[in-house]
Amino acid sequence: MTFSELNLIDPILKALQAEGYTQPTPIQEQAIPHLLAGNDVLGCAQTGTGKTAAFAIPVLQMLHNQKNRASNTIKTLILTPTRELAIQINESFAAYGKNTGVRHTVIFGGVSQHAQVQTIKRGVDVLIATPGRLLDLIGQGFISLKHVEFFVLDEADRMLDMGFINDIKRIIPMLPKQRQSLFFSATMPPVIQALADTILINPVKVEVTPVSSTAEKVGQAVYFVEKNDKRDLLRHLLTDSEIDRVLVFTRTKHGADRVAKDLNKANIQAEAIHGNKSQNARQRALSNFKAGSTRVLVATDIAARGIDVEELSHVINFELPNEPETYVHRIGRTGRAGNAGVALSFCDSEERAYLRDIQKLINKQIKVDANHPFGLPEHLSVNLEHAKKPKGPAGREPRNRAASNNGNRAGGNRPTGNSNGGNRSGGNSSSNGRTSGSNSGDSRSGGNSRGSSWRGKNTRGSGLGRTSSREA
Repeated sequence: MTFSELNLIDPILKALQAEGYTQPTPIQEQAIPHLLAGNDVLGCAQTGTGKTAAFAIPVLQMLHNQKNRASNTIKTLILTPTRELAIQINESFAAYGKNTGVRHTVIFGGVSQHAQVQTIKRGVDVLIATPGRLLDLIGQGFISLKHVEFFVLDEADRMLDMGFINDIKRIIPMLPKQRQSLFFSATMPPVIQALADTILINPVKVEVTPVSSTAEKVGQAVYFVEKNDKRDLLRHLLTDSEIDRVLVFTRTKHGADRVAKDLNKANIQAEAIHGNKSQNARQRALSNFKAGSTRVLVATDIAARGIDVEELSHVINFELPNEPETYVHRIGRTGRAGNAGVALSFCDSEERAYLRDIQKLINKQIKVDANHPFGLPEHLSVNLEHAKKPKGPAGREPRNRAASNNGNRAGGNRPTGNSNGGNRSGGNSSSNGRTSGSNSGDSRSGGNSRGSSWRGKNTRGSGLGRTSSREA
């Protein structure tokens, strides 16, 4: 199927053609017709499947077709958990809607509100927002949602992880009851399903690429290594020039800074991106990475949402995540837009249970690469079946939510209050126990050793369009 077969208008088709998009992804092929027909849609799809275009294209078309669109009222609200993802969605609307005349803007915390307020006062059709800044500007009287016709809640599971569910529940009553709603989430735990039930009316469910699956074109390998040897192994693997652009995941913000500093000392260009960085610093690091001037970007999980680099050759899990679904999201950063990719993971003796859970989820044994100088003794590296999960304080296993967010006490960082009402993805969390928006799911990365069959540059996949290249 091609985009021209989805009954899209010429202005959008021309924009897609200019972007080099030819074939819709499965989520786009299934969701777009239902959205154009006016149905509520519940979409379950992991990162890299093209969710952004799946809702942006029909919203743009429906707004373009409105003959008497009011100039100073917000017609579409898109809520997303992080500033990076919000910026990316705004860029997608600019690309797909450049011929439609639809006006859009993005608001998020961590920066001055002045420019955002001035743009809203001039009038926009589409508002892309993070929950904290949206509620702040609503409270100040700068934003009204009473004319919203299309509501999109994106990355709902990450909204839950970051403690935004109560904010969402405050925002929903401010919307008109007569509206079309779109709800997207990579996973669908009971609390997220319950939230969807309060937002959607007789929704069409679209589910593609289950979270338990991983990109077919992504080669995977694991390196068993002691915790104290991980940085040495990372430097060792990065001597391979074929690892030309790599995203490295760490658990904490401090860990990301430490890894980036260590790499720079070894003359390997690296920058860290996480919630404690200013918005300008985060955008500069991301721009340098996309341009290729920075070879290694070290990130926490939530900060990585919205990183969209089409030709990302490698993802390295410096630490394994304690939530196996997070592993799938991480490695989905490579192997995008029809390209091949490589995902490498470091596993120390305390993370073997996490590896076991990951392999159970993806129903696949990840290849062990022992061709490196920092390997664990064989008896530690092969027996995962009876591995026990690390115990937290007082013998308790760490809670998933706390362990998966960068502000958690297990990572050594106590959450701090967010006094400015800005986007909590900036790494702050309020005193009511919300964890930091700068999620840093447990992942330590390892690159392939020289000569490994898992190494290699990205190659274009045959017969695949580039429709997912802008997906978060």
